[in-house]
Amino acid sequence: MEIFFWISIAVILYTYLGYGLLLFMLLKIKGLLVGKKGIPDTGYTPSVTVVVAAYNEAYCIEEKIVNTLALNYPSNKIHFIFITDGSTDETPSIIAKYPQILGMHEPGRSGKIAAVHRAMGKVDTEIVVFTDANTMLNKDAILLMCRHYQDEKVGAIAGEKRVQIADSADATAGEGFYWKYESKLKKWDSELYSVVGAAGELFSIRTNLYEPVEPDTILDDFMISMNIALKGYKIVYEPEAYATELASANTGEELKRKIRIAAGGVQSTIRLRALLLPFKQPVLSFEYISHRILRWVVTPYLMILAFIFNIVLVTNLGFPNIYGLMLLGQLVFYSAALLGWVMEQKQLKVKIFFIPYYFCLMNYAVIAGFVRYFFGEQSVLWEKAKRK
Repeated sequence: MEIFFWISIAVILYTYLGYGLLLFMLLKIKGLLVGKKGIPDTGYTPSVTVVVAAYNEAYCIEEKIVNTLALNYPSNKIHFIFITDGSTDETPSIIAKYPQILGMHEPGRSGKIAAVHRAMGKVDTEIVVFTDANTMLNKDAILLMCRHYQDEKVGAIAGEKRVQIADSADATAGEGFYWKYESKLKKWDSELYSVVGAAGELFSIRTNLYEPVEPDTILDDFMISMNIALKGYKIVYEPEAYATELASANTGEELKRKIRIAAGGVQSTIRLRALLLPFKQPVLSFEYISHRILRWVVTPYLMILAFIFNIVLVTNLGFPNIYGLMLLGQLVFYSAALLGWVMEQKQLKVKIFFIPYYFCLMNYAVIAGFVRYFFGEQSVLWEKAKRK
């Protein structure tokens, strides 16, 4: 049991700390051996289509349109498609007021990926940029992304997600901390070889590499980008091209979103199982297993086992030893998470407890998402999380 306990602890630490440290050291070694490759400033501006899939987004779509039309890119090389299939509010009529935008609408709702695939039939540019309706981009986002396509090995670009956190934030403050850490890992993944998938807030691909994913795909943005990586192309991370959105309205809304992502993670693990064997693309497999698989299908369960093993070991071996100290450490951590939950209920804002609370919330979501996926309870249709 001691061996299993230490293996569990080692994997947990590697997942959330060790992998980042290992990436940092590998990049230092890579820098010494090959140096850092710069991006030539040639004014490269391939033709681009910005695709926005919007479902009942009347509350924010006008702001999104204004933000999108103000992007800094040659006007003769950029096109816009907003697709609103299934929307029952004023979203389609608001878009219709802007002749610069091709609005596409059908009354039936088949899910985001079906809408995206229909929109792709209208794209004839070299590059397509996907961005969510409720996120705002910085003015140079498209320019900064497209410069990477000068490298023929680059097949997709992942932008950065930035979460706006108010000073009076509740436990969703953990979301902002998580994304800062996640952004750093993505940057290092990209510098080592490739980002492991892109998020729908902002990413782009070479149009000729687009491959429709299965209509029941939950994480369509992740799978679209990873299918390109499977073809041998790199996904580059561009942190200066960013999409800004508000934090979830509360942890209940954030949990709803995380469970859906976790269910999609299980589905993606099954569909990308070829990457679990490192023979064809060893570096990509290493990044994928370390950054995704351990979080999605391994570590949350090891956290439970490590706690149980720790209790058994202390019961059998007594308290004044390393196992007693580690059990005490676990109890302090989970107590801090519990206090974070209690303080949120009482609307007390002590941020030091929000990070362990959010961490535990994320790992609970993984287990809940696993259950939801295998019981067939996760629909491909988005149930949007409310934002602040």
